[in-house]
Amino acid sequence: MNRTSSPSNTRPVSVMGIVNLTDNSYFASSRCLGPSGEVDMHRALDRVRQMLEEGADIIDIGACSTRPGSQAVGTEEEWRRLGPFLQEVRKHFGEIRISVDTYWASVAEKAYDTIGSFIVNDISAGEDDPQMLPAVGKLGLEYVAMHKRGNPQTMQSLCQYEDVVEEVLEYFRKFGKRAEQYGIRNWILDPGFGFAKTIEQNYQLLAHLDRFSALGRPVLVGVSRKSMIYRLLDITPEEALPQTQVLHYAALERGASILRVHDVAEAVRTVRILQAISAVRK
Repeated sequence: MNRTSSPSNTRPVSVMGIVNLTDNSYFASSRCLGPSGEVDMHRALDRVRQMLEEGADIIDIGACSTRPGSQAVGTEEEWRRLGPFLQEVRKHFGEIRISVDTYWASVAEKAYDTIGSFIVNDISAGEDDPQMLPAVGKLGLEYVAMHKRGNPQTMQSLCQYEDVVEEVLEYFRKFGKRAEQYGIRNWILDPGFGFAKTIEQNYQLLAHLDRFSALGRPVLVGVSRKSMIYRLLDITPEEALPQTQVLHYAALERGASILRVHDVAEAVRTVRILQAISAVRK
């Protein structure tokens, strides 16, 4: 897809494909860690290859599940999984856009030493490791800042807030000042669907996603097969692909610039459908 024009031809839209070097991510088909605890290199590389063929613009690689209730694996184990795989991805696929899903500065620094420039995808927006933002600024890396509260083991609901949209907006207004302080120029906003939010709050955020564009940053949306779908409808993540595309369509209409997805081909088709509709509206 290569950052195709948006339906309004005013912003690029990218599809970010997910590769999990884990054995406990909530969508089983995304897992690429074998029973022995070693990365299934063949499976993981095949997943990257397929996603690129289907039109992925960015490959997002994570080695620690961050779903609610998951346990952190620690920096050493995270890098043990990530390091060799990042090398193999660069070897086989060249200078593709890579995103590394980590909240540890040391992992980001090692990744930079291994593959050069990449996108840091940090679910904590620098809160879980105080060295992350200084490291990102020093290395000049692109950065995804996501909204959440607490960590995957202790995340609390935002239900006490009357206006979850304004709460998250204010969070990113403050983050923008922190990013500037550390010299981070190129950052992306992720509202954090599914993190410390009720189902209703997730849909409130999605309904008002257009308000986040006022902050002047690309907006990343990660709703693929998430609990805001399968718990609402009493289905499994495996059954949630059609409804995921409904949410992708809604997000794109409201200004999303990046879709973080398990299913690249379907997401690319959703973007193309919206582009076709937009073209005849003019």
